Amino acid sequence: MVVCVCNALREQDVRDAARRGATTACAAYRALGSKPKCGQCLTYARAIIAEERVAA
Repeated sequence: MVVCVCNALREQDVRDAARRGATTACAAYRALGSKPKCGQCLTYARAIIAEERVAA
């Protein structure tokens, strides 16, 4: 599933960044070599990161 249309980031990309230590959406985007643009994705990205933190 696409999380961020502006940067073409998939859910798995964000999950992988979270598993590698990103604790915020902005940190995940930095780890993936991008940054939020329109901001529509941030809520979903935060939820994904929170799920990964609970699962860890």
